[in-house]
Amino acid sequence: MIVHIWRHPKPIAAEGFCIGQTDLSVDRRKLKCLANKIQRFVRLHRLPKVIWVSPLQRSLRVGQILAQHGFECRMSKELAEIDFGIWDGQAWAQIEKQEIDDWCDNFAHFAPDNGESLQQLFNRAESWLNKVAAEQNDMPVLAIGHAGWINAAKMIAASQEVPKLANEWPRPVGYQSCSRLEF
Repeated sequence: MIVHIWRHPKPIAAEGFCIGQTDLSVDRRKLKCLANKIQRFVRLHRLPKVIWVSPLQRSLRVGQILAQHGFECRMSKELAEIDFGIWDGQAWAQIEKQEIDDWCDNFAHFAPDNGESLQQLFNRAESWLNKVAAEQNDMPVLAIGHAGWINAAKMIAASQEVPKLANEWPRPVGYQSCSRLEF
């Protein structure tokens, strides 16, 4: 199975904040720009007009624009970014240094209160990929996702383990960039 997944456009006022499932808005022009980019890609490669999105508006709203242009928009909670629990939406500077150190030292399994660990994100991503692969009959999959989720999926595609230390985590993919994953 081949998955083409775009990272959502840059949200408004996210700089310096821990953003996982905090539902930030995005400039409408940026949403339209990504929707146009995906439409051109689909036309060029003659792909089905089906797009998977997360429930977070920075992904979902692009899917809604595409739906106005004949796409089938499928929403899945499994595509959402990692849940940082009580950290989500807070300024990084306000999160206790010891908690961040604990996370960095146990990167795979640490989870902020009411949040999820990186291992849980990997499990969720792998579950979605397996489910979609079973439904797709070798058809390419198009999706709009989030940096952490995309990095996890890339590592799964490369048969890599969940990083145990923070310095093993790859840099985030760029906003509105497309990653091609083969499973």
